[in-house]
Amino acid sequence: METMQGIKRTDYCGTLTAKDIGREVTLCGWVQRQRDLGALIFVDLRDRTGVVQLAFTESTDKEVFDKAFSVRSEYVLAAIGTVRERSAKNPDIPTGEIEIEVKELRVLAKSETTPFEIQENSQTGELTRLKYRYLDLRRPDLQKNIIFRHKVAKITRDYFDENGFIEIETPMLIRSTPEGARDFLVPSRIHNGSFYALPQSPQLYKQLSMVAGFDRYMQIARCFRDEDLRADRQPEFTQIDLEMSFVEMEDVLEMGEGYIKRVFKDALGVDIPTPLPRITFKEAMERYGSDKPDTRYGMELIDLTDIVKGSEFVVFKSAIEAGGSVRAIKAENAASVLTRKEIDKLTEQAKGSGAKGMAWIRMTPDGMASSFAKFMTEEELSQISSKADLKQGDVLLVIADANNNHVLSILGALRQTVAKKLDIIPEGVFNLLWITEFPFFEYDEESGEWLAMHHPFTAPMDDCLDYLETDKGKVRAKCYDLVLNGIELSSGSIRITDPQLQSRIFDLLGLTKEEAYEKFGYLLDAFRFGAPPHGGMGIGLDRLCMQMLGCESLRDVVAYPKVQNASEPMTECPAPVDELQLNDLGIAVTRTEEKE
Repeated sequence: METMQGIKRTDYCGTLTAKDIGREVTLCGWVQRQRDLGALIFVDLRDRTGVVQLAFTESTDKEVFDKAFSVRSEYVLAAIGTVRERSAKNPDIPTGEIEIEVKELRVLAKSETTPFEIQENSQTGELTRLKYRYLDLRRPDLQKNIIFRHKVAKITRDYFDENGFIEIETPMLIRSTPEGARDFLVPSRIHNGSFYALPQSPQLYKQLSMVAGFDRYMQIARCFRDEDLRADRQPEFTQIDLEMSFVEMEDVLEMGEGYIKRVFKDALGVDIPTPLPRITFKEAMERYGSDKPDTRYGMELIDLTDIVKGSEFVVFKSAIEAGGSVRAIKAENAASVLTRKEIDKLTEQAKGSGAKGMAWIRMTPDGMASSFAKFMTEEELSQISSKADLKQGDVLLVIADANNNHVLSILGALRQTVAKKLDIIPEGVFNLLWITEFPFFEYDEESGEWLAMHHPFTAPMDDCLDYLETDKGKVRAKCYDLVLNGIELSSGSIRITDPQLQSRIFDLLGLTKEEAYEKFGYLLDAFRFGAPPHGGMGIGLDRLCMQMLGCESLRDVVAYPKVQNASEPMTECPAPVDELQLNDLGIAVTRTEEKE
């Protein structure tokens, strides 16, 4: 193989234009393709900025020409030549007006035939591409995504620096305090039998940084959660983490909105109107059946409870008498898509989410077709039709349940499914909003206990303090989520800094003083020495980039992602380690069957 000795790259392939005609340039990159036309050879040379055409003609030195004849796709080349006007221009690429008349060519590395072609929108199976991720990352579309992510990170640091934030790195090896998701544990060789944990977030350290007087902290932090994967979730992820002292909720939201406005403008050229809309958790659930609603389309929930509360239809009657509700969503002009067969599929989805069934009305040219009309009076049907504003072609899907929360969440999921079936979700639209006043506690039906919905350091709303011991269901929190097109981008809260209130919350969550001190004693101790009022939030960098680029999966914006079973096909991790390492750590391994 030849080397770079004596030459130095002057330009990137995709940056050359007609303004560079006449310049001598040195380019480096990979062969996208080679075209042998006999007396002419063209090589498309690619780097992370784009592609440029190298030209070899009868006037080219024979040794250089023969070398060009021998190159194949994905060979690594260095080429020295002169920029000239291209005779057959290509308007589809930025360098389409020019080509390079090559006078010196070096083959820096050869390549075997790749397992798949390096091209945009590859149809090769994802598992194969992830096994050869270093090749997959050569594809222009993925490279653009990773470079875009870099740009977002740069804008992020600039914005928070300009607003007085100090970037502080917090530890990656911390004490395990499992809250919500499972921790990834790291065994200690020096302290056999003891473990570090990888941080699910820098939560406690950033609060301690406020006690330390840094006032405004930020970090682009790596975080880890041992949980099942989804399209918008990875076991390791990156969080734009921030905390501010001497603030109320309004100050944190204002800072977050300023960041969103800045990053969309600078990275995408999109103007996001601010202030962003805000709705409470209660309103979000009652209107959309979700605490992270996609507001790009309507189909809001319709409460039919008052209309059907006197009905003899036992499904509705029993749900309402048990303290539940009857609600619906209307799909406009959907009767041709939501056939009886499709409605049966939606019914199965509802049952899978915990519903006993799903009632429906289809407004057809022949009139109203319904699964429950025969159990209703004409007046009740008329009132339902009026409340839902039913017209020909509309379909009404109805859920009844004794648990009102089940009704809302089931309809929320149906709303998303139906919107996708009807293809009514607009592309290229960014609907952001804040969800505020989340419940402080949530009731866990399995354990029969009240748990903290967020984390136990979140402050309750001032007007809810009297309900802490008497009516936990009424307690709302000073917390807020930022939602973009139905995806939670950020979660945050104003924190508890009063040691007495913090002890009260721990007690309500079933932690004794001893247990609370064992887990969080260092934080409680810190609060005894003057803790300023503070609050903050964490914004998912991966999710933000995914949404801004309109990607289907986080794997499109993460360089080296994991797959569904939390493994990495390229390096085949996680992997067993040898007995010597285990002995050093004082660990014995019990083998269990691997989960599918």
